[in-house]
Amino acid sequence: MATENVLHLDARLRAAARLVRPGHKAADIGCDHGKLSAALVCGGRCPSVIAADLRPGPLSVARANIQAAGCADRVELRLGDGLKVLRPGEAQDIIIAGMGAETICEILEKAPWVRDPALRLVLVPATKHSILRRWLCREGFALRQESLAQVSGRWYAVMAAEYTGQAFEPTGDFCLMGLTKGQAGWQEYLAQQLVKLKKFCRGVQDDPTLKGPVEELIARLEAELEEKGERET
Repeated sequence: MATENVLHLDARLRAAARLVRPGHKAADIGCDHGKLSAALVCGGRCPSVIAADLRPGPLSVARANIQAAGCADRVELRLGDGLKVLRPGEAQDIIIAGMGAETICEILEKAPWVRDPALRLVLVPATKHSILRRWLCREGFALRQESLAQVSGRWYAVMAAEYTGQAFEPTGDFCLMGLTKGQAGWQEYLAQQLVKLKKFCRGVQDDPTLKGPVEELIARLEAELEEKGERET
C-alpha cells in the first residue's frame, strides 16, 4: 500500500484537516479508514492523534493505513462509542466526520465536558446540516469557520465550532447556509439545501405555524439565487 494513497484525502477531509488548529493534539471520532488521522500527523499539523471507531472492522483498516503511512507511534487507536473513548483534556481539537447531524448532536450531548471554550469541534455532517447548525447555536457553540467541499457531485459543509455559552435561536437563513455564503460553490450548495427544505415543507402542510414561514424562506432564497444568476449572465 503506497504511502501517497494512504495520505490522499478527498475534498471533504482536506477541508476538515485545515480547520484543525496547528500544534494541537486531536481526536478523530469515527475515524473509519484512518486516513485523516494519518495525514494530520504525517503532515505535521498535529503532534499526535487519538483515532477511534465504534466497529472493529474499520479500526483494523485504520491500523493498516496508519502503519503503512509510518506514523503508528503518533496515532493511538481506540475502540469505543463516540466520545466515551476520551477523557476530558486528552485532545484539544475533536473531529467528527461522516455521520448524520442527529448522530453528531447525540454524541456531543452525551459528553457535557465538550462545553469548554478551549476545545475546537471540527464537524462534517453527512446529512441534515441545518439541524446541526441549529443545535450548535441553541447549545451555546459559535461557528468560527465553515468551508464547502464537493465530493462525487455532492456538497458538504465542514464546520469549526467553539463553546461560548452564548446560546441563541438562529434564523432560517443561518441554519441553511451558516458561514458559507459567498464561498466558491455556495449557490450550488444553497440549491442542494433548498431541495431538502422543500421536502420538509411538504411534511408540514398541516401545520400553519411552520408552513407559512418555511414557504416564505423558500421563496426569498429562490429569488436571491435567481437574481444572483441573472447578474452573472
